Amino acid sequence: MTSLVEKKLFKSLFSFFLLVLLFDTVYSSRKTLDQKKPCKHFSFYFHDILYDGDNVANATSAAIVSPPGLGNFKFGKFVIFDGPITMDKNYLSEPLARAQGFYFYDMKTDYNAWFCYTLVFNSTEHKGTLNIMGADLMMEPTRDLSVVGGTGDFFMARGIATFVTDIFQGAKYFRVKMDIKLYECY
Repeated sequence: MTSLVEKKLFKSLFSFFLLVLLFDTVYSSRKTLDQKKPCKHFSFYFHDILYDGDNVANATSAAIVSPPGLGNFKFGKFVIFDGPITMDKNYLSEPLARAQGFYFYDMKTDYNAWFCYTLVFNSTEHKGTLNIMGADLMMEPTRDLSVVGGTGDFFMARGIATFVTDIFQGAKYFRVKMDIKLYECY
């Protein structure tokens, strides 16, 4: 009888110490993030010129789905884009990356879009990609989207891309300043 109790006690203690060891290993291997100090910080401008039937040479995006009659806030409109990313506000400046992805308007009562895109860098300064996604609450002065990964110089990067609308010219053209702060860099 005592050997059965001893075996159960030994198994229980062994399991407890194994659990403590695993917890300590997982906890100590986590990378701590300093949210006040990003490991990389960039500011870029994203330019978007929506195709309107006459601007084939300059268009950087096209509405693929634009259902009529779903409200006054473009609800359901789906846009695919491949636009230049520049260091300054000038659309004709040398692009340091391309923003390739899509957005769609997902609110019936106000202007709101959901973005999912990749910044493709192929310059002398940077090589690789950054993947960004999230809700763009357009009526807010600043909006934060998540940086969810990357490749090359930005391998597995995570952080925040803050949007500020710099200029908006109706449905034809808009420019957004992107302030990107990476808090996890490898």
